[in-house]
Amino acid sequence: MRQAVDIVILSNGPGELATWVKPVVQALRQQCGNDRTQVRISVVLSPCVNASGQEAAIAHRYPEVDRVQSAEHFFPFLLWGQTADKWDWRSQGVVLFLGGDQFFPVVIGKRLGYRTVIYAEWEARWHRWIDRFGVMSDSILTRVPPKYRHKFTVVGDLMAEAGRWKAGEAGKAETQGEAEEAGEREKLDSTVETQHSTLNTQHSTLYTPLPTPYSPRPTPHHLIGLLPGSKPTKLSLGVPLCLAIAEQVYAANPSTRFVIPVAPSLELATLATFADSTQNPAIEQLGWSGATLAVPDAPNERPFLKTRSGLQVELWTAFPAYEILTQCSLCLTTVGANTAELGALAVPMLVLIPLQQIDQIRTWDGIPGLLANLPLVGGRVATLMTRLALKRLGQLAWPNMWAKKEIVPELAGNLQPEDITAIVLDWLNHPEKLNQIQTQLRQVRGQAGAATKLAQLMNEVLQNTG
Repeated sequence: MRQAVDIVILSNGPGELATWVKPVVQALRQQCGNDRTQVRISVVLSPCVNASGQEAAIAHRYPEVDRVQSAEHFFPFLLWGQTADKWDWRSQGVVLFLGGDQFFPVVIGKRLGYRTVIYAEWEARWHRWIDRFGVMSDSILTRVPPKYRHKFTVVGDLMAEAGRWKAGEAGKAETQGEAEEAGEREKLDSTVETQHSTLNTQHSTLYTPLPTPYSPRPTPHHLIGLLPGSKPTKLSLGVPLCLAIAEQVYAANPSTRFVIPVAPSLELATLATFADSTQNPAIEQLGWSGATLAVPDAPNERPFLKTRSGLQVELWTAFPAYEILTQCSLCLTTVGANTAELGALAVPMLVLIPLQQIDQIRTWDGIPGLLANLPLVGGRVATLMTRLALKRLGQLAWPNMWAKKEIVPELAGNLQPEDITAIVLDWLNHPEKLNQIQTQLRQVRGQAGAATKLAQLMNEVLQNTG
């Protein structure tokens, strides 16, 4: 590399940050080195209907990233090329698209005078104006005019990168990148412990602090992960539904333990509001379960949600949560990036899509998402979009899309806890069914290494800048 360069990563939502940006920036540092005077990585976020508002904070926690601009400042940057903090730009660089609208790198690349690279899962656009494409599979190439195919490289599925994380791997830190990641997790755990301490001093009605540290229960026969989502439209139904299922499963199988891997964009107190019947009317309307947030006095003990029946659902705040997810016998999840991560980890899952409040599902991407959030007509648009999506039921979860058939059940409609409980208990009582799903997940998940291949492509483009 002849001189210092900038890498500008364009992304948007929490799923893209966790499953695309995170492994790619790690691979980029391995490929290009950690000398920030030579290679500087900046993340620029664009608006996303699925965003929580914490995306910039998440990106800041990645030690490989040097600068982050939040989504609220995106359009002034797109239109005039000026960031909110008036960043300086090196004369050479590359714009890498990892989420948002594929038109954005065309504009930003031209404005900065940088080369452009797009990672594409299903469709690649703007062939004429983009320098290189890293694509998920060669099926995309069939839709590319022959004169542009030289720009395309099949790198694989970034969603499958989670498969590299196995139980216990996160703590080994055998490489520099892993050591940095372990250090970052320690910082995050420290921050979470501080948050727990702060919560305990607030005497909030959302939780009941424990007077003394509680004793951990014996290691259970089964651990079930509950992943109700991170957005209000999913949490309002997902949290009480999952808690109700957990109570019923526990009543039938008291050796079962439950855990919620808390999204990094979600505060514990915010999560607790969706389990509070005074703040989430769906709990009383549907007769589902509520809970209160309990934060132990001992900093080394994990917080949990305590249901009315006394069941304790542990809250796992370390991110990423692969260490605990790989210990789960199965997970209850909603649609989204969670299904890709679970699929890559080969964790059996039930994908739950409760439709008791169908007009409140407003998490669609792009123009449909914007329309669904409009006043007055938004509810009708949301209902229409959800019904159209349900025509693809059976291939809404990522593993089912990979396999082009349903290998993990997708359950949609006016879901009732007892019906889901029956399936969960059947799986726990017949482990061969869990093994069969796990085997199928291992067969269909993409090969790990997409992040490394994309970083190699980026390095090749960087070497040819100038």
